[in-house]
This record gives sequence, C-alpha cells and structure tokens, in this order.
Amino acid sequence: MRVGLMAVDQHGQTYHGLVNPRKDLMERIGINHAEKMYRDTTSGGVRHVGYIIGGLWCEVYTVSQWKAEEE
Repeated sequence: MRVGLMAVDQHGQTYHGLVNPRKDLMERIGINHAEKMYRDTTSGGVRHVGYIIGGLWCEVYTVSQWKAEEE
C-alpha cells in the first residue's frame, strides 16, 4: 500500500507529503525551474530518480506502510 511520496536533498533535508513531486518541491523551495535528475542503472541504462531545483538535488522516494513479519 502506497502512503505517499517524499524527497531527500543532498544535505539530508526531507520534504514529506508530496503529491506532484516537481510542482510541490518547486513551491516549497521557492524556485520556478526544475530539471530531471537521472541515475545510471547496473544494466547500462538511466532512470529518472528526482529533480534538480535551485542547486538542490532532490531524490524522490515512495513511502509505504511497514508491516512486521508474523511470528
């Protein structure tokens, strides 16, 4: 079950409760321009993992509810 989205920048600052990550991050940071941020994959491709906004490299994560294993 997906709970929401969050982002973490290169300084460890977290941005919680994102619905539209690009738009929400630009509003919170106060910048009106964002570029996509990519990461290389082990298979040789690239994957979009977040946004560069005002010098901050914000990686976006999916937040889900944790469930402990039953004993």
